[in-house]
Amino acid sequence: MSRIAIASIATLLIVGHARAAEPITLRDMGSFHVGGRLVEISGKPVKEVVFAPGGVPAKVDPNGTYQVEQMYVQYFLPANEQGAYPLLMWHGGGLTGVTYETTPDGREGWLNYFLRRGWAVYNSDAVERGRAGWAQYPDVFKSEPVFLTTANPFERFRIGDGPNSYDPDPAKRKVLPGNQFPVEGYENFVKQNVPRWTTTDDATIAAYIAEIDRVGPSVILFHSQAGSFGFKVAQARPDKVKALIAIEPAGIGDPARADALKNIPTLIIYGDYIERDSRWPKIRANGIAFADAIKAAGGSVDIVDLPQAGIKGNSHMVMMDKNNLEVAALIQKWLEGKGLTK
Repeated sequence: MSRIAIASIATLLIVGHARAAEPITLRDMGSFHVGGRLVEISGKPVKEVVFAPGGVPAKVDPNGTYQVEQMYVQYFLPANEQGAYPLLMWHGGGLTGVTYETTPDGREGWLNYFLRRGWAVYNSDAVERGRAGWAQYPDVFKSEPVFLTTANPFERFRIGDGPNSYDPDPAKRKVLPGNQFPVEGYENFVKQNVPRWTTTDDATIAAYIAEIDRVGPSVILFHSQAGSFGFKVAQARPDKVKALIAIEPAGIGDPARADALKNIPTLIIYGDYIERDSRWPKIRANGIAFADAIKAAGGSVDIVDLPQAGIKGNSHMVMMDKNNLEVAALIQKWLEGKGLTK
């Protein structure tokens, strides 16, 4: 990234801090569910359940029709809309839309940042997360839920300095040097972790397609596990996706259909400490190879390694790091450069 671009981002940051002190004015906000299907479950025993202490037992028959695999979306529409299209925010694995709402230490998150810049923001809880709800195992979801220990994200999300860097005592935790994650709020971060399943990708993609079909042409910003979802939904609906912003995508789209993305400007962002991790060099290489396939098909992909752009210390949770607004300013500048603002 050029010095001029970095200087422009610095200017945006100064303006951004001034804006952060101003109230957010909305013309509307609301929510909806999309996607999902009906399933039949049979052969289960009828039970009597007491739902409240001292209550009268109620008969619960688990046999019947269930609504499953839906997704929850909450939207915020600014009074002075400046984005040319809505901005959809898709979270990563074991997480929910809380990812973008705020930071673990209570600073402004990306949802508010982009609202202040006039973007209509649609923030979602994907299938089997948060307010989307989950379904029975093994009747509907074929794999059991995966839960994360408190140590797992610390060591896997490039916050701590590798395996065994986490300790229950915050004073004994080994943080990567210069790391921007707000470690003083780490306990708040793990409180937002939720179970995830490994067999729901098709249902999740179907729900995201239903979202963009309902909202219409949009810009999609997605993180980590949602990498494959963002790219595959764009391949399924190339006419409705106006730009892709991939934050450390852990997955990719279908390389054989890379040409479907040739008319969609794409930004891929990677944080710091990639080479110090056992998995991320390969994950990043897969992302670069997919970007190369898009470019070979005539597409436009900008790849930003934040340390090379002078933005250092980012963990996997870029939108929560202490320099999160600096990265948001970079994204805003890119969107403006692509003609996606009014």
